[in-house]
Amino acid sequence: MRIANCSGFYGDRFSALREVVTGGPVDVVTGDYLAELTLLILFRSRAKDPSRGYATTFLRQLETVLGEVADRGISVVVNAGGLAPAACADAVRALAERLGVALPVAHVEGDDLLPRVGELHAQLDNLDTGAPLGDRAPLTANAYLGAWGIASALSAGAQVVVTGRVTDASLVVGPAAARFGWARDDWDRLAGAVVAGHVLECGTQATGGNYAFVREEVAEPLRPGFPIAELAEDGSCVVTKHPGTGGAVTVGTVTAQLLYEIASPAYAGPDVVTRFDTIALEQQGPDRVRISGVTGEPPSGQVKVALNMLGGFRNRMEFVLTGLDVEAKAELALAGLRDALPSEPAVMEHRLVRLDRPDAETNEQAAALLRVTVKDSTAEPVGRAFSNAAVELALASYPGFTLTSPPGDASPYGVYWPALIPADEVEHVVVHADGRREVVPHTPPAPTPGPASTPTSTPTPTPTPSAAITAGSHVQPGRPAGGDHEGGTGGAGAAVRRVPLGTLIGARSGDKGGNANIGFWARTDAAAQWLLGWLDEKAFRSLLPEADGLAVDVFPLPNLRAVNVVVHGLLGEGVAASTRFDPQAKGLGEYLRSRHVDIPVALLP
Repeated sequence: MRIANCSGFYGDRFSALREVVTGGPVDVVTGDYLAELTLLILFRSRAKDPSRGYATTFLRQLETVLGEVADRGISVVVNAGGLAPAACADAVRALAERLGVALPVAHVEGDDLLPRVGELHAQLDNLDTGAPLGDRAPLTANAYLGAWGIASALSAGAQVVVTGRVTDASLVVGPAAARFGWARDDWDRLAGAVVAGHVLECGTQATGGNYAFVREEVAEPLRPGFPIAELAEDGSCVVTKHPGTGGAVTVGTVTAQLLYEIASPAYAGPDVVTRFDTIALEQQGPDRVRISGVTGEPPSGQVKVALNMLGGFRNRMEFVLTGLDVEAKAELALAGLRDALPSEPAVMEHRLVRLDRPDAETNEQAAALLRVTVKDSTAEPVGRAFSNAAVELALASYPGFTLTSPPGDASPYGVYWPALIPADEVEHVVVHADGRREVVPHTPPAPTPGPASTPTSTPTPTPTPSAAITAGSHVQPGRPAGGDHEGGTGGAGAAVRRVPLGTLIGARSGDKGGNANIGFWARTDAAAQWLLGWLDEKAFRSLLPEADGLAVDVFPLPNLRAVNVVVHGLLGEGVAASTRFDPQAKGLGEYLRSRHVDIPVALLP
C-alpha cells in the first residue's frame, strides 16, 4: 500500500494535500499537524472561539480535493483534530455535505485528560526531572494514543479519520494494521510501520528539506515532494515521492529523518517498542530507499502525557551595540536598565550575541546584539515597566544606542510538562461514522520485559569491512585550524587535519520538551567507524560547552552509521518558555557541524 504525508506541522505547505492526491497513485494520505507547542496554540484558539481547537487549515486543504478523494477511495488520516477531534470531524462532514460528496467520517478521542488531572495528579510527575505536579494548573493534558483506534475506524469503513493526540507514527501504523490484518503481537511488522511513520511524519524533511548535504545530493532543492511509503505486509517499505517533484530520497535524507527527535534506540510507543538499532537501509534506485529488518518488542503498558500550563509572562528587548568596546557597552546598558526598572522581575536573563567583526566593511557587520529577556508570574513587572525602561535609556547610555523594536507589552508563555501514566488509565475511543462508540483496548505489556537500552559515554564501534581507522581520541579545542599533523582523532601516527566536523559528518537536531536531540551520521563505512569511535560524551562536551552541568546521553547506532545524542535540560521548560536564540534547537546540529575537529586526512573529500 502507498501511504503519503501531506503535513509535517501546523503551517506546512498549503498545497501539499492537493499535490499528493493529484500527483500519482496513493492509498492513504496522512497529515501531522501537532507539535508539543501546537496544543498550546490550539488552546488559545479555543479560548477565543469555543467551536475551534482544531487545525482549521486542514479543512481548507481538504476542500480542494474532497471530491477526488471520495471518487478514488483514498483514505485520509490526520491528527488535525487537536483539542477538538469531534468538532473537526463534524466540520469535515459539513464540508462534504456542502460539496455534495458522500464519504464516511470517524474520529478518535479519549486523549484529553484535562478533566481528570485532579484524579491522576499523583501520577503526573515530570518525566524529565521527576518533579511533582504540585499546585500547577495545566491548560491542556493529552495522552499519546496508539494506532488501533484508527485501524478500527478504517476497518469499519471510514474514509476520513480525524484524531487528537496520537503518536505521530500511529497515522501510518493504523492504516497498515487495518489493510494487512496485523495482530496486536505482530511486533516486527508494527515496528516496521512505526519506522515508516517516523520517516513520513515531518513531511519533506525526508525528501531533502533541511538536509545537511543538500548541495551534494539534492539536484532540485526547491519545493521538495512530500514523502510516500510503499508499505509491504511484512512491515518493510520503500520510501519514495511522486515523479517530477523536487527534492530527493536518498539513504542520507532518510537517515537524517530517522535520527530526528529520538532518544534511545529502543523507541517506545503505546503499541510496540521499535528497535532503531535494527533498521537496515538500501538505495534501490533514484528516489527509492528500502527500509527492512526492523524488529519490535512489546510495549511497557504506559503512555506518555503532554501537559501544557501557563508559566507566567515574558518580554524581551534587544540593544544594538556597534563598533568598539562591545562588552563595556553591554555592561553599561545592563546597569542602566536595572537602575531604571521600578522592580526587579523574577527572571532577568541576557545574552550577548557577537555578530560583529573587526574593521567591518559595513555598519551592520560591526553590530552585536544584547538580548535581554524577563519573566515573572504577573504581567506588570515585565510589561511596559520593563520595555519603557529600556527605551528611556536612549539618550543616556552607551554611544550609538539603538534598539531593534519599540516598547511592548508582556505576553504569556507556556511550560511543557511530560509525564507517564499506566495505559489502563486512558480510555481510547473511536467514534465510527454511524455514531457508534467503541472503546479500544490497550495492548498489554509483556509479563517479563527485556532489559532497557542504556546509553554509553564510550560507545564501542561495530566492526565494518572498511579499512581500519584508529578510534578513541577526543576533540582538541586548542589546535589551530588548517594544516595536516599527526595524532589527534586519527590515532598515533595517522595524518589528521583540523576542519569543520560537517566536512565529513551530517547532523540534524530538534527538541523534545526541554531536551535537545542531535543525530550525527556518516555516509561511508570508513567515516562511520571514525564517528562511532570518536564521538563519546567527552568529545561531545568539547563540541558543546553549553552542555556543562547538564546530563548527556550518547547512543551509538552503527546500523545507521550514526550516533544520537540527547542533552537534557538544554531548552529549559520547553520551546514556549525557552529564552534561547534557537528555542527548538533546530540549528544546533548545524552549529556543531561548524565546529573544528581533527579528522583523518584519508577520510576527507
